[in-house]
Amino acid sequence: MKTNYQKTIYACFVGYIVQAIVNNFVPLLFLTFEGSYHIPLSQITMLITINFGIQLLVDLLSAGFVDRIGYRASVVTAHVFSALGLLGLVVLPELLPNAFAGILAAVVLYAIGGGLIEVLISPIMESCPTDNKEKAMSLLHSFYCWGHVGVVLLSTLFFQVFGIENWRVVTCIWILVPAGNALVFLKAPIASLVEEGEREMTIRELCQNKVFWVLMLMMVCAGASEQAVSQWASTFAERGLGVGKTLGDLAGPMAFAVLMGSARAFYGKFGDRMDLDKFMAGSSILCVAAYLCISLAPSPLLSLVGCGVCGLSVGIMWPGSFSKASASLKNGGTALFALLALGGDLGCSGGPTLVGYISAAASDDLKKGILAAIVFPLLLLMGIGMLSAFQRKNSAKIYKNP
Repeated sequence: MKTNYQKTIYACFVGYIVQAIVNNFVPLLFLTFEGSYHIPLSQITMLITINFGIQLLVDLLSAGFVDRIGYRASVVTAHVFSALGLLGLVVLPELLPNAFAGILAAVVLYAIGGGLIEVLISPIMESCPTDNKEKAMSLLHSFYCWGHVGVVLLSTLFFQVFGIENWRVVTCIWILVPAGNALVFLKAPIASLVEEGEREMTIRELCQNKVFWVLMLMMVCAGASEQAVSQWASTFAERGLGVGKTLGDLAGPMAFAVLMGSARAFYGKFGDRMDLDKFMAGSSILCVAAYLCISLAPSPLLSLVGCGVCGLSVGIMWPGSFSKASASLKNGGTALFALLALGGDLGCSGGPTLVGYISAAASDDLKKGILAAIVFPLLLLMGIGMLSAFQRKNSAKIYKNP
């Protein structure tokens, strides 16, 4: 009897919503933590660094233990840590003598969960028998965007209706998502990522492969191209439209996330009719145009439009790079996906950092910082060309030596 993997596919979709919750819910509470627990912003901003730092560490370490304990145990553990971290936000600041220590412990817990989810969900989805792997991967990654949008909108609506002082209630509601999905993954079928009789490539073998390093370059640039603008979108919205932070967040990061998710959903729907290389190359060129619009447009409003176009252009970069990796290195296995996630996260932290450094050196001119970051979509475009050249070369070898 043929196994039905539809439950697994839906659980993967929800898995990325869980990651969106753990990455985007707590920042909504930063000012509340500052006022309620008298925690200085200098400490609160550490929470972001620690969250992504832990996720980077998990990316690096997961290649060594996921295959040993199995995908099912790993993905259930990821959801349990995510749920425990959110629960820790509610109870640990009150239980521990130092409220910041309680929040920090909660962040560490859900960061472990978020890091594991990033490593595991894509290969689990890739292993499911689907008609078009590229379409499925793009649709999967769109759910992170929809999760981001949903977390911000629904949480903001709750705070408006019931008051920000009841943030613990909405936190408990969000806990239900990872807890419920953990139960689904306990029963959902999970296929092997490598075909029977084959073995996965080791980290050493991957590092000796030229194609792998091109893919790593693409992943770093995908993460950097996305976050270099996303992290500053709210500032552009506030300056361009002259609105408060709430509306600025909606017009900036929210618009960015909606358009990025729309691009991924579009390819998820119509990807079987398109060439992935051409779509990614066109998106990279559009991203370059968006960066130029943001940094060189004379009107702040046009810069804001550029931010939105950037969200549309970067949508395919991350899932497309994963799909290219899976097709190019079929036996890459867990190590490949873990290292690609590491590369993507390095780009996510490196892109905004470059923008910040260049902007600071240019008298806090964000436009100059973003203009410097145009190097990332240009390098991604170069990586796509290099990967296509490798593929043509290999095809020629196979043709000459049947």
